[in-house]
Amino acid sequence: MALSVPVNGLKEEGDKEPLIELFVKAGSDVVFSVTTVDLKRKPADLQNLAPGTHPPFITYNSEVKTDVNKIEEFLEEVLCPPKYSKLSPKHPESNTAGMDIFAKFSAFIKNSRPETNEALERGLLKTLQKLDEYLNTPLPDEIDENSMEDVMVSTRKFLDGNEMTLADCNLLPKLHIVKVVARKYRNFDIPKEMTGIWRYLANAYSRDEFTNTCPGEREIEIAYSDVAKRLTK
Repeated sequence: MALSVPVNGLKEEGDKEPLIELFVKAGSDVVFSVTTVDLKRKPADLQNLAPGTHPPFITYNSEVKTDVNKIEEFLEEVLCPPKYSKLSPKHPESNTAGMDIFAKFSAFIKNSRPETNEALERGLLKTLQKLDEYLNTPLPDEIDENSMEDVMVSTRKFLDGNEMTLADCNLLPKLHIVKVVARKYRNFDIPKEMTGIWRYLANAYSRDEFTNTCPGEREIEIAYSDVAKRLTK
C-alpha cells in the first residue's frame, strides 16, 4: 500500500496543523511520501491531480481525497487494528488538551505593544501549565486498583498513553512551533518546571516519525519572521 501526501509549507495558523498530520502511521510498515508544496508556485502535476484545492490531500489507488476529516476517516478504516495502531484517543480529554495554547501563542507573538506583552505571556503560561498538569496526571489506565502504591505522577509518553494518536498529531507540531518561535522572537522558554511538557516533547523527538516529518527550526524561524512583531514603544 502506498500513500502520497502533498503538504503545504508553513503559513498562517490555519495551515500549520496539516504539516505532520499523518506521522502516526509513519512508524508502521505503510509506505508513504510527504511532498512539501509552495502554494505560490504549484507544480503542474499537482494542479492536475487536485485542481482548485490546497494541501493536504491524499491519493490512494488513483483516488484523491482532499477533505481532512475524510482523510482521517479513511486512515481509520483502512489502516486499522490489529495490523496498525488505533488513531483515535481512548480518553476524550486527550482531544482537547492544549487546544488553546496556539491561540494564546499567536496573540503573544503578534503583539507589538510592550505594555501588553507581560499579560499575553501570562496567558500563554497559563495554558501551558494546564497542559502540563494534564500530562502529569495519571490516566485511569495507569492506576492499578489492586496496588498498595498510589500513582502520583503520570509517566506516559503521549497525551493518551504510550502511543501517538490524532490528538498528538494536532498538538505536537503546534507545541514545537511555540517552543522554537517564542524562544527566537520573545526570548521565552517553556519553564523547565513543566516536566510533563518536556517529557512529552522529548518522547516526540525520540520518534523518527516525528523528527522526519517535522520542519527544521530554521525553517520555522524564517516562516515566522514576518509574523512575529517587534515590541515597539
